[in-house]
Amino acid sequence: MIGGLLFSFWRFMEIITLIPTLGMLAYFVHQYQRSNLLTPNDILVLFIVSVLAAAWAILTVLRRKSTRDSAIFVSFIDLCFVGAFIAGVYELRNIANADCSNFSTDSRFSVTIDNNGINGDAPSVRLNTNKECAMRKASFAFGIMNCIFFAITAFLLLFMHRTRKDEREVVTKETYRRRSHDSR
Repeated sequence: MIGGLLFSFWRFMEIITLIPTLGMLAYFVHQYQRSNLLTPNDILVLFIVSVLAAAWAILTVLRRKSTRDSAIFVSFIDLCFVGAFIAGVYELRNIANADCSNFSTDSRFSVTIDNNGINGDAPSVRLNTNKECAMRKASFAFGIMNCIFFAITAFLLLFMHRTRKDEREVVTKETYRRRSHDSR
């Protein structure tokens, strides 16, 4: 029972992290498609893996009973998704060191002391963010998270299969026929 609850929790975490990844990467695919350009491999690989993984995660949550019965197969597919997410993250690896945002400030700072007290102007601080860079970096981070999440669910399924095999009982039914010894 605890294995089923843990499995459902991690599946929901996968779905929660896959939905924003799908949205951000779909934005890029749409932008490239609208510009009549080929989508770069780094975006396309992670996008395809995310679409397939989201469909798989939703399917296995909705069919939890059959997921538990075929735990070895589902665990194998989860490990395949771990490998696919590793490939997607590897393709998008160049964004890891990118600086997507910076702070800018006014350099003026003044303080005046007069009869009315102390007055001052503090410098203003602005945050400048490159939207596309930040979305790629977030997709990169969600890809790493999903790689870990799918590994956790794969091992949970292996654990659930092992404990389920131990719980199975062998029931044998013995029947005895009673023969009548009627003499005719």
